[in-house]
Amino acid sequence: MDRRISLITLGVADMARARAFYEALGWKASGASQPEVTFFQAGGMALGLFGRASLAEDAHLPDEGAGRFGGITLAQNVGSEEAVDQLLEEARRAGATILKPAQRVFWGGYSGYFADPDGHPWEVAYNPGFKLEADGSMRLPD
Repeated sequence: MDRRISLITLGVADMARARAFYEALGWKASGASQPEVTFFQAGGMALGLFGRASLAEDAHLPDEGAGRFGGITLAQNVGSEEAVDQLLEEARRAGATILKPAQRVFWGGYSGYFADPDGHPWEVAYNPGFKLEADGSMRLPD
């Protein structure tokens, strides 16, 4: 298996609300989007929004509803502590719930969490040990 992720799809309860939230954060919907699915380019991969019940059915999984921790978080690394604070505030203004205010953390960085309108948790982090390239991609140490 190649070591890459091509697409992350989030199950959403209300497509219009979810799309509006991500667009308020500056994401631009792809022309490949349709009424039942929205795609956003995310660097070398894509983020998709798809109806929660339909996504669960497609994966042959039970839909246990929003608000339960699914054992996964998404993250965006940024270049400074100030950028963490700014992005968390931008998310809050767009309709996110702040789960954990930004703070210095045990691994030597600075991070906080927000939940999108469907409860998907996002970490916003500054990690001085992970190099961010000019295009925003992250490079792990060897």
